[in-house]
Formats: sequence, structure tokens, C-alpha cells
Amino acid sequence: MTATHTLRELAERVGATVIGDGDISITGVASVRHARLGDITFLAERAYRNQLADCQASAVILAESDQVYWTGNALVTRNPYLCYAKVAQCLETTPQPRPVISATAVVAPDVTLGDNITIEDYAVIESGVQIGDGTIIGAHCTIGERVKIGHRCRLWPQVTLYHNVTLGDDCRIHSGTVVGSDGFGFANDRNQWIRIPQLGRVTIGNRVDIGAGTTIDRGTLEDTQLADGVIIDNQCHIAHNVVIGAHTAIAGGVIIAGRVKIGQYCRIGGASVLNSAIEICDYAAVTGMAMVMRSITEKGVYSSGIPAESNAVWRKKTAQLLKIDQLYQRVKALEQIIK
Repeated sequence: MTATHTLRELAERVGATVIGDGDISITGVASVRHARLGDITFLAERAYRNQLADCQASAVILAESDQVYWTGNALVTRNPYLCYAKVAQCLETTPQPRPVISATAVVAPDVTLGDNITIEDYAVIESGVQIGDGTIIGAHCTIGERVKIGHRCRLWPQVTLYHNVTLGDDCRIHSGTVVGSDGFGFANDRNQWIRIPQLGRVTIGNRVDIGAGTTIDRGTLEDTQLADGVIIDNQCHIAHNVVIGAHTAIAGGVIIAGRVKIGQYCRIGGASVLNSAIEICDYAAVTGMAMVMRSITEKGVYSSGIPAESNAVWRKKTAQLLKIDQLYQRVKALEQIIK
């Protein structure tokens, strides 16, 4: 289904200024290079200015300073990328199922359901579950005992919430994600692993977005906690008793070991690894493929990954790195001679 708005309607909804014909119809969003009649595109980076000359879009979202590069219809705003995000929401075509409980769903008799609930085919809702108004439970989801799900949440197909998980309002969890699985807790008894029951929960705040294939372990004794506004990409692992502060963003493939505490408004780059029992302060940024072994106590940008380069250069640098201990000993000896 296609959503259609006039340029003026979009401007009113996102707080932008119309330049040109406000009555033109906008039916989709596209990139500068691939936009066609009926599309709106956006210019958020200077590198794409030269593509505007050949752009076929009906309108462009841009900053006031970039108006000289476009002579057609436009939405002018201080933050084109944010404006694009809001416009895309207006034009979103993701299917929305109608409120209905499928005949093939298995719902325990004591489940508490709000108004306008959707439970799709073959979902399983176990005893003591509470689900808020307007929430959508996708096909083949499994909701364990005593789970609490807030209002207007969406669980895409094949999401699993173990027992006692708590989910706030307006959350989205994508397919294949598991929330509340056991933390990796074992004690060693003469080379035999003895399982430690994981007695904590997972508590998730409001407006949290969790990507596909992510796993979030329950706490050992206390809870694993995700605060309001946290966003987590696909294929991440959040271990037991991790605490993530409000509005922190975690990119794909990140592994966070147990008992890590991450502050508010942090950004964790893709494929990074965070060592157990460390703390990351508010407003810290970790670039991709970093290995964070110690706590970060001051906001800023932190990196440790090695960028890819030609094999010949990499082999040379690696050979030099293997000799660093010998070099250190030679420098130390020279310092003693100088003294």
C-alpha cells in the first residue's frame, strides 16, 4: 500500500519550510541517484551535492546553505537527515496487521490482554502474561510465563521472551531475537561444570528497538537492564547483569560480557567486544571492532581496531610488531649506558 502526502502536508508534520510547489504529491523516499517523479530525497552530506544536477526527484530535503545547488521543490530544514527520518515515517509502507487473535495461537486462560491486540498464527502465550493495548505478537513467537509487555509494542515473527521478562511501551523486537535466556553461569567442580540457576530477569524500558538475531541473557541474581530509548542492531549479544543507559546505540555484532555497565547516550561501534565487569561513562563512543578491556571514565571517542590494508604492508608491520620486545630491551640497555 502506498502512502501519499502533499509536500505542504509533509512540511507541516516535520516542521520544515516549503520552497516551490507545496501541492505536489509525494509517494515515496529514494536516494539522490535513484529518485524519480513522486519521490522525495535528501541531501545530508556535501559529497552528494554534485548529484543534484541530474536528480529526478519531485522534491529534496536540504539545509538552507545548500539551496543554491537545487532549483526545484524543496523542504528546507536545519537537520536534513533528521527531517528525512520523519518524512520516511510519514511515507512508511510496512504492513500493519488488523487486531485479531489467530485461531492457531495458543493463549493460556489467565493471560491479560489489552484492547486492539494482534496475536498471529502459532504464537504461544503462557500463563500469567500481561499484554498492553495495541501490541502485535508475530507468528511463531513464544512468550514465557509472567512476561509483561507494554502498550503498542511489536514483536516480529519468531521472537522468544523467556519467563519474567518485562517490556515497556512502544518497543520493537525483530525476528529471531531471544530475550531472557540463561546467562553463562557455571561453577567448576573437579573439571565438571555445575550450572548456576539464573534467577534474575530482563527489564526493558520504553521505546527500545532490538534488531534481528540478538540475544539478551537474564541476570544471575539481579536483573539485566535496558533503559528507555536504547537501540540495538542485529546479531548482538548482551550477557547477564549488563546495564545499558538511556538512548545508547549499539551497532551490529557487538558482544558485551557479563556485569558491564554502559552509561547514557553512548555509541558502541559494530563488532566491538566489551570485557566483563567494566563501566562505560555517559556520552562515550567506541569505534568499530574495538576491544574494550578497561572501564572508560571520561566521555570521548575510543578505538582499538586495526584497519585493513594490503597484505604486503600488513605482513611487514606484523613482523616489526613481533620484534617490539627485542627493541624495548635494546632501548632499555641504551638508557642504562647513557646514565
